[in-house]
Amino acid sequence: MKGLCVVSQGFRSLVLVCPGLQKGLVRIEHYALKRRKFVMAHDSRIACFVLSQDGQLPATTSTKGTLVRVYNSVDGSLLQEVRRGVDKTKIYSLAFFLNAQWLAVSSDKGTVHMFGLKFNSGSPGSIRSQSPSEPPYSPFSFIRGKASPPIIRCCKRP
Repeated sequence: MKGLCVVSQGFRSLVLVCPGLQKGLVRIEHYALKRRKFVMAHDSRIACFVLSQDGQLPATTSTKGTLVRVYNSVDGSLLQEVRRGVDKTKIYSLAFFLNAQWLAVSSDKGTVHMFGLKFNSGSPGSIRSQSPSEPPYSPFSFIRGKASPPIIRCCKRP
């Protein structure tokens, strides 16, 4: 994981996210704001991370691959934690969709987990105002109410 970073141009500044020097640590740089934040994201080493397009939301997972955490990039606060499973696995990728309303997580278990996120990316830390019975429109509407994560299961790799 050394040397890998993600950069986003948004939220009024250039934002860079990369692993810190200690295991589980994430470094967040807001260049225009001249602000640096270190977040102790996990107890284990960082395995995979992503930054939302607007630069407001870094999501991380560790080498255990069971938990994914989403943070506020400005103050480093934890916004949401989701569980991919209980078995250790290697996470291949994380991706935000639909202005960070959804987070996709793929792993070596041959699955893709889709998590609905509960905050509004336009205002880090704020909760969306829709009621649970009237979720926002999404191309994933067909799976609503069918299952708790994992929602989508892909074929095993050969």
